[in-house]
This record gives sequence, structure tokens and C-alpha cells, in this order.
Amino acid sequence: MLLPPDSVGLLEGLTTTRAIRRFRPDPVPDAELAAILFAASRAPSGSNRQPFRFVVLRDGPKAAEGKALLGRAFRDAWATKRAEDGYGGSDADTPKARLERAMQHFVDQFEQVPVVVLACLARYRPPNPYEGNSVYPACQNLLLAARARGLGGVMTMWHALVEDDLRAVLDIPENVAISATLPIGYPEGRHGPVRRRPLSEIVFDDAWGQPAPWAVEPDGTEHTQAGPRPR
Repeated sequence: MLLPPDSVGLLEGLTTTRAIRRFRPDPVPDAELAAILFAASRAPSGSNRQPFRFVVLRDGPKAAEGKALLGRAFRDAWATKRAEDGYGGSDADTPKARLERAMQHFVDQFEQVPVVVLACLARYRPPNPYEGNSVYPACQNLLLAARARGLGGVMTMWHALVEDDLRAVLDIPENVAISATLPIGYPEGRHGPVRRRPLSEIVFDDAWGQPAPWAVEPDGTEHTQAGPRPR
């Protein structure tokens, strides 16, 4: 199988694929889109049914209308989250303040994102809480493949605020779930090592809460808390 070359090893890609929310205006070539969607299509799914489908929004008339709907939804959702999670007023150099600026730029410029991929599920049974299991591995494949090709993106769910209108504009059938929205493009910034909780907090050996002394992280690993602090 002949695949386009990349310069990112698998483990490096897994540990350096950041959520990208700032994009250059450069269009994404057809060949690059085909490569990352091919990688997405290789993801596992329940019973190998492969129910994932991808609606790609670039610069067509329906895409422009769809992006406009999503842009309004994303700005509304971020305004709510910003207020509820206590953003604003932080020191400009804190991780929280940097995230806030990135998020505001992201939603304000959403309509200019070069590519927006709607990851969908062609349902074969009634809706259930687990159906995303057959779509989200494909989303992660897509983001990792984007990283390998010098692109970036982020997975979001804020399409839910305008899902009915989005269906009407894009002719998405009722038996198809819109499972995620993935903006994709060339990053304004860069990828790099991601910070997460230490392994000692999330890996247990033999029983819940039992330390796993063998779960040793690479030298130089940096950590961060996950999301807003609980109230």
C-alpha cells in the first residue's frame, strides 16, 4: 500500500498532537484531505460495520451556510462556558488565560476555518448511549493523520445547538447522527508535547486505587490538571 510520506513517528504523534484552534487561511489540498480521511476510515468499529460517514465543508455554497450556523453556535456555547467556568480576569500568562484567548479567537474566526468535518454515524439500530464508540476512534485517527501531514484540528460537540438547521442545510437524513465537529487546517502555532495528569494518578495495578510502580513516565514529562477546577 503506497501512502504519502510523513515525518512523525507513531508514538511521537500520539504524545504531541495538540488541540489546534488557530488556523492559517491556506486551503487544504485535495490530496491531503484524502490522506487524512483514508486514515480515519481505517478506524475500528463495532462488529466492523464501519458506520462512520464524513461531511466535509470547505468553500461551497452549502458549506458557507453550514459554517455560518456553526459559527453562531460556537460563539453562543463559548460565551456560556466562559461565564460558567469562571474565565476572565486571569493573569495573561497563565494556561487558563492562554486557553481563553485561543478559544475566543477560535469561535470569532470559525467561518474562516479552511475545512470543517462533520463526523456522522449511519445508525443501524435505535439511538443508544454507546453509539459514539463506533465513530470516535475514526475522529482520533483523523486528528493523528492531520498531525502527520502538518495539519491540526480539534474535536467538538457544539454543533448540537444548531443540529436541526444543519441537517436541513446539508441534507443529512434523520437516521444519521452528527457525532462530532472537527475543524481542520494548517496551525498558526505548532504541535508539541501535551501535558496531562501523571500516570500515578490514573493507572492502578491489580485493584482500584492500588499504585502501579511500573507505570514510569519518560524523563522530562510535564503535567497539568484536567479542565476547569471543580466548584
